[in-house]
Amino acid sequence: MKGEEKRKIGSGEVGRFDQRNTMFNRPRDPEKSSPEILEMGRKHYGVHRFKDDEGYTMLDWAFAMGTWYLERWWGFGNMVGNEGLYEWFPDRSKIAERDRIPLGEKWDASDADKITRIIKKAALYMGASAVGICRLDRRWIYSHRFDPRTLEHVPIDDIPEDFEYAIVMVHEMDYTLIKTAPAYGEFAAGGRGYSMMAYVASSVAHFIRDLGYKAIPCGNDTTLSVPMAIDAGLGELGRNGILITPWFGPRVRISKVLTTLPLIPDKPIEIGVRKMCEVCGKCAKACPGQSISYDEPTSEGPTMSNNHGIYKWYINPEKCFQFWVRNKGDCANCIRVCVFNKPNTWFHSFVRWHVKNLPQFDSIYLWMDKALGYGKRMGMEDVWK
Repeated sequence: MKGEEKRKIGSGEVGRFDQRNTMFNRPRDPEKSSPEILEMGRKHYGVHRFKDDEGYTMLDWAFAMGTWYLERWWGFGNMVGNEGLYEWFPDRSKIAERDRIPLGEKWDASDADKITRIIKKAALYMGASAVGICRLDRRWIYSHRFDPRTLEHVPIDDIPEDFEYAIVMVHEMDYTLIKTAPAYGEFAAGGRGYSMMAYVASSVAHFIRDLGYKAIPCGNDTTLSVPMAIDAGLGELGRNGILITPWFGPRVRISKVLTTLPLIPDKPIEIGVRKMCEVCGKCAKACPGQSISYDEPTSEGPTMSNNHGIYKWYINPEKCFQFWVRNKGDCANCIRVCVFNKPNTWFHSFVRWHVKNLPQFDSIYLWMDKALGYGKRMGMEDVWK
């Protein structure tokens, strides 16, 4: 890469990433991980979470587990894929019988503009906060799937070539609960996001199957979510390694449906994220694990859990996970303090327009953000009032 192409965030050459190398799987993989990484996994996955500190009580943990219920009991979108609500190829004869649609019937989808509009509206009606379409870039499919329960590690080569498109959906996380980060209120916001991912992605996939086409719903499994969302025109990549959307900033979770249905792809967008991230750095300052880079973008990440080869800001997943272990939960400080993390109101839409079109005033917007008190942490006792 050279010249302007290298300076463009997201450009570069990248190969397919192995699911085994994610920071969520390495601590559960005794075949490849160090004793230090395995001990982190034992502490994070193997003990109860709640404690007596404000925001970390049994009440707060039980509330979070309630929001995670659909995902953790029925969805499994954080696992290997192709199970639970994310099943790839359910028995079509059983679907035809239960849904009372004759086996072999197929909806005429020759009008790609019309069916794309219908699919997007259906996704929104089913609960997606925003939806976009992209061509399926197979670089974003994991090279291998890894099951941390069985340690099975096999290539992903079973997605047929006629899956040419992906429906990418973002699911807004609650603004108030995110303000409690890094306590369990934020974990509840994420849990609701993951449960909505499971419900909406599986529902959209089922809708497409009833039209006579094939569909594979995905959570965090099977494919990388952020680059697909960028391809689908749903936002830009931020310094914190998270998708920044025009409507909710980084306060989203992402689901996908891969499909054979012929659709019209959207185009990537620019909303001023790169320019703002260059002068901001609030997420790096607020990161308790100091896992977010203060430096310029690069094409090489610091650990094996990074997907190298893309010119961007890389986080350090090991430092991030180390804080999760100490915190007895996860963390979303980088989302809480992000200047793009605002309610989707007319006023904030007005400000976002200025950030996109008048980046020379970004330092003023940052000053306003601080002066108005955005990004401050809220206690769970205030949430329950």
